[in-house]
Amino acid sequence: MIAPSRLPLRPVAAAVALAALLSACGPKPGGMPQQPAQVGVEIVKTQAVPLTTELSGRTSSFLVSDVRPQVGGIIKARLFTEGALVKAGQPLYQIDPATYQAALNSAQAALANAEAALTSAKLKADRYAELVKINAISKQDNDDAQAALQQAQAQVLSAKAQVQSAQINLGYTTVRAPISGRIGKSSYTPGALVTASQADALTTINESDKVYVDISRSSADVLAMKQAIQSGSLGAADSAQVQLILDNGTVYPVTGHLEFSDVTVDEGTGTVNLRAVFDNPNGLLMPGMYVRARINTGVAPNGVLLDPAAVQRDPKGNASVYVVGADNKVAVRPVTLGAGVGQKWLVLSGLNAGDKVIVQGLQKIAPGAPVKAAVVAGAE
Repeated sequence: MIAPSRLPLRPVAAAVALAALLSACGPKPGGMPQQPAQVGVEIVKTQAVPLTTELSGRTSSFLVSDVRPQVGGIIKARLFTEGALVKAGQPLYQIDPATYQAALNSAQAALANAEAALTSAKLKADRYAELVKINAISKQDNDDAQAALQQAQAQVLSAKAQVQSAQINLGYTTVRAPISGRIGKSSYTPGALVTASQADALTTINESDKVYVDISRSSADVLAMKQAIQSGSLGAADSAQVQLILDNGTVYPVTGHLEFSDVTVDEGTGTVNLRAVFDNPNGLLMPGMYVRARINTGVAPNGVLLDPAAVQRDPKGNASVYVVGADNKVAVRPVTLGAGVGQKWLVLSGLNAGDKVIVQGLQKIAPGAPVKAAVVAGAE
């Protein structure tokens, strides 16, 4: 049986214990102040930053020639290997020359006849010119002889033109490469009949030493680029460097240059077609390939590059960073970001050289909080 005299002591002991617990959780007079959080910072530096942009494009031939016959006839032979490199003037096809050889022979015979007639007319004209001086013939007879000489001379010129035309047509029976390059497949085989006015090409030759890369870019971007060129902050169009990223992700080893070949804006898309030229010494680039063009659009002379880890976004998407002020306290700094450069952002405004931007320990800080900053490795 519990003694009644001990029951009132239990509430008192509980109250004392609770008070002791609350006292232990509260601040202690004379206690140690809160330690500043450790953060890693980057020191802002300004530098010349090359600006680039990547756009999709396709390769096209620098020169392309559809080979068509200039005379009609039966193809006797194909004189090239499909897919091979050919030189300008190299024979590609042989058309049966028999009828054209006969036409040349006929024209040469007509020329010989005209030259004989010219000889006779010249002798007569010379003789009449002497006789008219002594009134042995009438002036009319002399005039007729001189006119006949001129007609004979004209006949010779006409016959020579016919011979030249026949020679040209005979030469056309050997179809030659109009340009140097890589030749495609043959659409006709020996024995096929071709005509001078046909729409279908015998084959196609693409120059492989150089290629175009056709790129589409918004008219606003092109306008800004041209204004930058005029202001001197960007090189001239023919010196704007371009790199190619091939479809497999590799970088083409030869650098090209940009040409403003199209000055009209596509009304449907609002884009301008740009054209870059690349040397293609090994024939790696082929017409129709999909590529990415990395265009050098200029240099920001006092650019600031920032680690993406430092950037904070508010609900509206506005960017800001935390910086360490002169009092070693955290401050919020709104920034304007440009394009990505490598693994970093280009800062257009909001930061100055020497600012300490917090890139590590962001989860431990708040605006106005004291911090202890250390420059992160590689950011000195």
